[in-house]
Amino acid sequence: MKILLVTGLFFLLCFIGFSQSIDELQKKKQDAENDIKYTTKLLNEVQKSQKLSLNRVQLLNNQIEKRNSVISSINGEIDLYQQFIDNNTLAIRLMTSDMKEIKKEYSELIRSAYRNRNAYDQILFLLSAENANQAYRRLLYMKRYTAYRESQAEIIGAIQLALNQKTDKLEQQKLIKLQLVTETKKETQQLSQEKTQKNTEIQKLQKEQQSLRKKLQQQHEIEQRLEKEIQKIIDEEARKSKAVGATGFSLTPEQKLVGESFVQNKKRLPWPVERGVITEHFGINQHPVLTNVQTRNNGVSITTEAGARVRAIFNGEVSRVFGITGGNTAVIIRHGKYLSVYSNLREVTVKMGDKVATKQTIGTVYTDTEDDNKSILKFQIWLENQKLNPEEWIGR
Repeated sequence: MKILLVTGLFFLLCFIGFSQSIDELQKKKQDAENDIKYTTKLLNEVQKSQKLSLNRVQLLNNQIEKRNSVISSINGEIDLYQQFIDNNTLAIRLMTSDMKEIKKEYSELIRSAYRNRNAYDQILFLLSAENANQAYRRLLYMKRYTAYRESQAEIIGAIQLALNQKTDKLEQQKLIKLQLVTETKKETQQLSQEKTQKNTEIQKLQKEQQSLRKKLQQQHEIEQRLEKEIQKIIDEEARKSKAVGATGFSLTPEQKLVGESFVQNKKRLPWPVERGVITEHFGINQHPVLTNVQTRNNGVSITTEAGARVRAIFNGEVSRVFGITGGNTAVIIRHGKYLSVYSNLREVTVKMGDKVATKQTIGTVYTDTEDDNKSILKFQIWLENQKLNPEEWIGR
């Protein structure tokens, strides 16, 4: 009986771990599928225009990236279900073997009981004892024998019930795995279509290399102007700190508290827009069309819908609001030693010195009607003069 309890506990723990892993994979898959739906919506908007668009290629890149994530999650689920199928198959084999052994023992007990079924024989067995003590021991033996026989019957019933449940569960797992395999094939076909569409777009855009290089240069100049304004803030803070004999940002007690709270919320900070997809990541990126050309992004580029509101990612104070030629308007918010930077805004609803709260609207994203109606927020996070990867700070 103890063996059965230990075995049952083992399989229960395996099932709990299995369920947790499945939940994690399904959440990851659901997040990717939500991004795919939103990206599809954005693609449908930009595809209304017949003009060639780098933004369209970037959206397709995101679509492909998320599709791969969905396929990876499904394959992870398939592997876990296969492990569970293997465990259930092993459990059924062991329980079937145990059932045969216990039934064999039980049959022997029943035959023995049948041979000694006569109550007269049992009385003689007791009366033939040499003394009262031996008679008492024989009586206890008979009671234990009867109880053991009954317990064996209960064990057989319990194993049979568990065996039936395991068999049913095994069939369910096999069916789910089959459905997941079918889903993988469907996602893989969709992925192939998206890659073909992306390659077609790239081939068209490669004929526009001169225009693309010009836009790349313009974007580089915008980044330099933005970085120059951030450097001004850093230099101002350095001068303040030097005046009091300190280094880094000079902080009031309130600013220090805000900065500490900002750090504590790492990976949980809200997105600077309510809905969007990252179409260019932090750091060095391969240009989507131009071969052997890399770009450097001091933050991330978030593609969203026209008229999307931009919001502060945390409590802070507006340090700068300024225009950038070719880059529209930018807002820099200070959170203690940290800075969050929002650029390519059309309208701004805050001014320098304003205190802002988490998720407070600070403006709207600029929509370029002459370039496929693209709406892209350029977003950065800095720790004094150190550029940080925003994807490591904002939640999902």
